[in-house]
Amino acid sequence: MAPADTSLEAARIEREALERLGPEGRAKLTFELIEQLRMIVEAGVRARHPEYTPEQVRLARNRIYWGDDLFRQVYPGVEIET
Repeated sequence: MAPADTSLEAARIEREALERLGPEGRAKLTFELIEQLRMIVEAGVRARHPEYTPEQVRLARNRIYWGDDLFRQVYPGVEIET
């Protein structure tokens, strides 16, 4: 089944490309995408809060990733804007 914004042909081509990568290639691609996402999220935090230290950027990123409830459980008493 193709996403609503993707044609069946495009979805087929994507599926075939991912199959050609094999498990190792798909895992590598996944980790590369995770790293790119981390960089994008951190860049957004720095753009909104240029005064943040690297540690504050990391904390804000974690709050974005995990959501407020889990963030407060892991870091009780830490207040950081995202």
